[in-house]
Amino acid sequence: MTATIDHLVYACTDLGPAVQRIAALTGVQPAYGGQHPGLGTHNALLSLGPRTYLEIIAPDPSQPRSASPPPFGLSGLTEPALVAWAAAPDDLEGVVQRSRSAGFDYGQVVERRRRTAEGSDLAWRMTEAPDAADDGVVPFLIHWGDSPHPAAGAPAGLTLAEFRLSSPEPERLTARLRLLGLDLAVERADRSALHAVLVSPGGEVVTLGG
Repeated sequence: MTATIDHLVYACTDLGPAVQRIAALTGVQPAYGGQHPGLGTHNALLSLGPRTYLEIIAPDPSQPRSASPPPFGLSGLTEPALVAWAAAPDDLEGVVQRSRSAGFDYGQVVERRRRTAEGSDLAWRMTEAPDAADDGVVPFLIHWGDSPHPAAGAPAGLTLAEFRLSSPEPERLTARLRLLGLDLAVERADRSALHAVLVSPGGEVVTLGG
């Protein structure tokens, strides 16, 4: 089993100001990704590598309010934050089953889609996105199938130089990640947190999370 860091999720209440903040921090302007019909959200993207990207996600005021709470704790968010991340295993259903047998449940695999800025539909399969009760350090899982990977079309120039996790239970989190084939630094801490270090085209270091 092998998996990669697919994307990091930077959540906000208003997409426009968050996009401009990330652009000012990194020197790269995020591109509008599109809408998530039925979820009431939309996003903007930045590439962090060939198959890794940063997703900036917010409630979409042009969509009807969903009956279900928006993902990633957006309904209770007070300020922009790095709140979640996705891992891409080579066998999505297989790793879900093996993890469940080991006592780690990722929930159900669901179909999702996004209406791109160009008007086409992008489809993928994933485990359900975390809600406000999730602490963010456990990844949700994703598989793009035949769809083009979003990193390929997102503005490039940034690199993900470091990604590490903090958790009150580092041994348990490390065991869960190893079932995915991921060997990431996990620090013991009083609270769970994500830490991402990005390098801009000009060599500046940008830290997200904490």
